[in-house]
Amino acid sequence: MNSMNKIPITSSELGNLWMTYQEKTMMMRFLEYFLEHVDEDNSKQILQSYYERVTETVKVVSDIFQQEGAVIPTGFTENDVNKGVPKLFDPQYDLMYLHLMSKIGTNLYALYSTMSYREDIRQFFRDLTGEAQEAYDQITHALLETGVLSRPPYVSMPKEVAFVQKNKYITGLNLFNKDRSLNTIELSLIHHAIETNLTGMQLMIGFAQVASDKDARHHFVQGMELARNVETSLGEFLREDFIEPPATHAGKATDSTVAPFSDKLMMYTTSLLSTFGLGSNALGSAFSLRSDLPIKMALLAKDIYDFAKKGGEIMIKHGWLEEPPQVEDRRKLTK
Repeated sequence: MNSMNKIPITSSELGNLWMTYQEKTMMMRFLEYFLEHVDEDNSKQILQSYYERVTETVKVVSDIFQQEGAVIPTGFTENDVNKGVPKLFDPQYDLMYLHLMSKIGTNLYALYSTMSYREDIRQFFRDLTGEAQEAYDQITHALLETGVLSRPPYVSMPKEVAFVQKNKYITGLNLFNKDRSLNTIELSLIHHAIETNLTGMQLMIGFAQVASDKDARHHFVQGMELARNVETSLGEFLREDFIEPPATHAGKATDSTVAPFSDKLMMYTTSLLSTFGLGSNALGSAFSLRSDLPIKMALLAKDIYDFAKKGGEIMIKHGWLEEPPQVEDRRKLTK
């Protein structure tokens, strides 16, 4: 990347680069662990390719910070991954985890690109968005081939254009009034939420088994229960229309109780997934025209927010939460 030295990076570009460094160094540690245990050749190739791209991204961000005179964040280092320990997850979970992270990356980097103004930074985040989309395509294909990933339900194709005629279209289901079935937009958002929470639930189960700190372990147990609640609550909307929620037989947590990662790394990962869950619930609420679904998603969002807030408090208590770059404190400077 060519640095445009005459134009300093803006506060939003600095913050987004800082966040990218945190997320990518986190991914490096996960990939190092996954590569140690992978057996299947195709999965190993995907993981190795992903690792090389992540490593290059970390170097690019480090170079930008150096060129701009900014300190390089700590992020996550070799001290946050423990090699030579038993496998914490069954085969295929590595790709399921990357499938989820590629979704998060696609959303984050597309957003960051629209918050960037310097040409090289815009290009950087455009490239990362493309890489995340490419990884998603590759991983999705591999998971579908092995039968691990459940496709969303099929529906009959519409034969004519229709417009909403009655206000009852936006009402939900109750004991006295059987209203409309889900539309395909609502169905897609529910499927997406359930699919991501199934992956997250297994992650929380594994983390809860190996965490050394009791606060972190209790938090992961709460994460298990929260992910299960999201899956069962949203699954009921599908069952009302005689649709079975997505499920997978692969990628479960093993019975290992030896931690492959530091508590700091596991807590940060959980925080990132919680933030993504809040965004997904907000999206689901915004695009649903049934009154009952947004209400349910709003209640789940409150639970996710409370969970994320508690996680932040635990990270601060133990000194695990790295502080982002700050705006100058003019009140302090002018005293």
